[in-house]
Amino acid sequence: MPGARLDPIDRHILAELQADGRMTNVELARRVGISAPPCLRRVRTLEEQGFIRGYHADVDPRKLGFEVKVFAMVGLHSQAEADLVAFENRCRAWPLVRECHMLNGEIDFILKCVAPDLSSFQRFLTEDLTAAENVASVKTSLVIRGAKQAPGVPFDVLEERMAQQP
Repeated sequence: MPGARLDPIDRHILAELQADGRMTNVELARRVGISAPPCLRRVRTLEEQGFIRGYHADVDPRKLGFEVKVFAMVGLHSQAEADLVAFENRCRAWPLVRECHMLNGEIDFILKCVAPDLSSFQRFLTEDLTAAENVASVKTSLVIRGAKQAPGVPFDVLEERMAQQP
């Protein structure tokens, strides 16, 4: 298991930073019960090893004028690796696409998109997404409201799993 390389202090550091990435190293060290210098060394190591991919602000799209959130289910004509990679690269270039995930099953990709309004999303849908090379079908679902948006992973579940291992 990938998480097995981490000791409980490292997992506690990750959980605390996931909850609040802006806290100072001194506060983080206090919360995990170690002094500041080894805490900073551990954080740097977690960054270097790729456990921490970055730090960002959780901005509210609606307060910035992005009133529309849509999930788009995309089917491709070809699932050859080169075609999958080409579609993923195209998604990275589209600003309205905020997440792109390849799936197993009837659809090939699900995209989370945001747009200022429905006409902006419709323009993206018709001019970019459905017109893209290799796209066979697109089904969209407009988000009415969100009930949960939790970043990262549930560390309490990880800790329970770690405690059950021999």
